[in-house]
Amino acid sequence: MSVAVKTGLKTEGYEILNDGTMEVSIKERPVENNANKAVIRKISEIYDKPKNKIAIKTGLKSKK
Repeated sequence: MSVAVKTGLKTEGYEILNDGTMEVSIKERPVENNANKAVIRKISEIYDKPKNKIAIKTGLKSKK
């Protein structure tokens, strides 16, 4: 799954774009891996799956 991340926002949410990319908005800033953890948390909430079943395979230091 392709995910685009917007960090440091006041509200959290997500949207599926026309190309199938999920755009996730989170409050956390990309400091000390906090944004990556927040993205995993948000996706686990969206799909109702445990956080340990979700992994970031590529782009740990990227917005995609």
